[in-house]
Amino acid sequence: MSFLLAGKNKFKITLEVVPPAGYDGRALLDKLNTLADLSFDGFSVASNPVARPRMSAMVFSHLLQERTGKPAILHVTVRDHNRLGLGAELWGAKAMGIDTVIAVTGDPSARNKENKTTTVNDLTVFELIHMAASADLCTGAVLDYRPEVDGLENEIKRIERKAVAGASFIVTQPVYDPNTAKKLHDGLNHINIPVIMGILPLLSHKHACFLHNKVAGIAVPDELQKEMATADDPVSAGINQSRQMLKLAKQLFSGACIMPPFDRFDILPKIL
Repeated sequence: MSFLLAGKNKFKITLEVVPPAGYDGRALLDKLNTLADLSFDGFSVASNPVARPRMSAMVFSHLLQERTGKPAILHVTVRDHNRLGLGAELWGAKAMGIDTVIAVTGDPSARNKENKTTTVNDLTVFELIHMAASADLCTGAVLDYRPEVDGLENEIKRIERKAVAGASFIVTQPVYDPNTAKKLHDGLNHINIPVIMGILPLLSHKHACFLHNKVAGIAVPDELQKEMATADDPVSAGINQSRQMLKLAKQLFSGACIMPPFDRFDILPKIL
């Protein structure tokens, strides 16, 4: 059984990590190994986020589990693999001791003269969820509620389809205010599978504005943007806000996924 589903009433905390750009992961593994004694349950390993190449997420998940003794959740995307490749990836993950995956569409690939990357999309994300669940993997789904277009109602319908396809848990985009968290809780309550709330710590006013204005699916409230702008120590303000959201997640959801930006793992002890 996946560590996420073991101990049904235990609140789970995962840390999202991005594999290194290149073949040598030793420095990042050393850094992550120093976190192993903190109070969290496992890692969540992104696969080529923002459509830029990184070390294989499956390989890094395996290395991370070996090095830290903590389980890893593998992100699998329909963007990067055809049907054959996805089947191979899922079976390979299972063979390497990875029992939990998150099925995602993947950030779109930008095509230009310098970047001729194509998007595969042999399968829909719903088909990938079914394939992963059929491979005896505990399979998660992402909730991207698009606050900038008030898209929660449509996204809940998609989550309902993902649950029917075989999703065993849900991970949300980062949440920054109690009102949004309550809306998510109320909207997802009938689906009856664990919900893990995303928490992305803010580091500065510029960081908050970038997330709010440039990243689809993330909304940083005006009041919080002002707080970050006037804070004497913006990093500490971001840490305190993340602590508040973690406390809220414990009241409303089954877990939290903390996403330290720019490999700022040094802030995690204060958050946890």
